[in-house]
Amino acid sequence: MGSSAIGCHSCEQEALFAELPARERVAFDAHWRVAHAFDSALEGWLVLVPRRHVESIAELTEAEALTLGTWQVALARALREVTGCTKTYVAQFAEREGFAHVHFHIVPRPPDPAAELRGPRAFAMLGRPEGERVAAERMDVLADALRTALSTASSTPAPSRPTISGRPA
Repeated sequence: MGSSAIGCHSCEQEALFAELPARERVAFDAHWRVAHAFDSALEGWLVLVPRRHVESIAELTEAEALTLGTWQVALARALREVTGCTKTYVAQFAEREGFAHVHFHIVPRPPDPAAELRGPRAFAMLGRPEGERVAAERMDVLADALRTALSTASSTPAPSRPTISGRPA
């Protein structure tokens, strides 16, 4: 789908799209794919990724830009329903080697997080050692629950709701 870059994690995942597990394609449309963060100790930490290679928000097409906010709000609502979070943090940096592809972190904030995990300090939950990370099987369960929440979201007006797709049958 679109352009890709060698050595780019997101582009490598997109090239394998048909084989990706549920956690790597929580939802998607023609422009965006949602994945559960693979190295997070926080259940529901999502990453919203353009399906073509872009390294700056300024490079988004009009179609990508028009649906970006809708995706972020829809994901925040689905995370609230599935995880019980009271807020969602949204961040975009794309600075780490192999991860320059624009991607938005959609991070569920639990009702009462420890002070050292509030705001930008939530990033301490990312890049965790394997034994602390959310298990792949649990991410797949969360992906299915989030997909259901996204597809049945009645609080999002239909004209602004992204067309959400799940795993092909």
